[in-house]
Amino acid sequence: MLPLEGIRVLAVEQYGAGPFGTMFLADQGAEVIKIENPHDGGDMARAVGPYFFASGDSQFFHSFNRNKKSLTLDLTKPDGKVVFHDLVASADAVASNLRGDVPDKLGLTYDALKACNDKIVCAHLSAYGREGPRATWPGYDYIMQAEAGYFAVTGEPDGAPARFGLSVVDMMTGLGLAYALLAALVAARATGRGRDIDVSLFDIALHNTSYLATWYLNEGINQPRLPRSAHPSLTPCQLYKTQDGWIFLMCNKEKFWPALCKAINRTEWADDPRFLRFKNRLENRDLITGLLDEALQACTTADWLEQFAGTVPAAPVNDIASALDNPFVVENDRLQIIEHPRDGPYRIVAPPVQTGEPAPARPAPELGADTDDVLKRIGYSEGKIATLRSRGTI
Repeated sequence: MLPLEGIRVLAVEQYGAGPFGTMFLADQGAEVIKIENPHDGGDMARAVGPYFFASGDSQFFHSFNRNKKSLTLDLTKPDGKVVFHDLVASADAVASNLRGDVPDKLGLTYDALKACNDKIVCAHLSAYGREGPRATWPGYDYIMQAEAGYFAVTGEPDGAPARFGLSVVDMMTGLGLAYALLAALVAARATGRGRDIDVSLFDIALHNTSYLATWYLNEGINQPRLPRSAHPSLTPCQLYKTQDGWIFLMCNKEKFWPALCKAINRTEWADDPRFLRFKNRLENRDLITGLLDEALQACTTADWLEQFAGTVPAAPVNDIASALDNPFVVENDRLQIIEHPRDGPYRIVAPPVQTGEPAPARPAPELGADTDDVLKRIGYSEGKIATLRSRGTI
């Protein structure tokens, strides 16, 4: 039995952040039902390219929606609201990722739904929050990275400001949505009352400036970009040159410096007063960089990784292909094979949370694939479903 079996979540979601978060819930056994508009193609991510399976399904969409169900429902129609309220009566939570003012307009808040189910949890993910001067603003990952300072600390000092290579704010906020929903669900089960609970792209982006924010707020330190992706205070912790490329070393405990010195046959550096402690090494970062570059160019990256394994934290600088072809990934069940009903098997990165139970492996749902089944399970007759479909409600 997976941890979240028996929990039903209605997901009024689109694109990346919200679907990424609810996929964590579905991976752990929750019944996640995507509520999609029957008139506009559903979740806009269904049309996101440039890569599609032979059937025309978006590979982007499949990356965010495995193990879910899809129910088409027009929430703007009066009878669509009635259907939604009936679904809420059978659910534990409603998750949404919409512009801040939209949940209230669509009736997705606790005040709008508590008469249907006093224990319902309404978890909202928005760009800037549901209240305040930016509640009506659209917002996206890269916008948040730019405003929250990420561009200013990413990349080389003499280059243009740079974003993360991945939509890291979307993914962090999606995970925040899943966390918030489960936290509120624990409280609802303890008290018998649900609530609204909120997370926003901007707040997560800002919160994750973490210790850099603390340094600025208390010491006035405005952290700049550093060469070779260096850590702002710990050395050695950056990229170094090898015989055939680069290696990233991360000696973030004092014990790793002497271990590194021994591994590269430079034991005398371990007792050198210039390098004795973190503070000393930080003061001599440029000197250490030059010394390590010279020493590490004696061997290839692969040779050093074999030498350092288990003693010095180190990693190759992979591209995406090398990262996924890595034997540590391929040979240790970190990829999952999913059977598409029309296109056959395809591969995807496996769920990262291990429960001791086999992870479910259902493909992202076809638009509206589960509409009839879900409605029948809450008591709708075939005739009633046919009437709703003829009206364009489902």
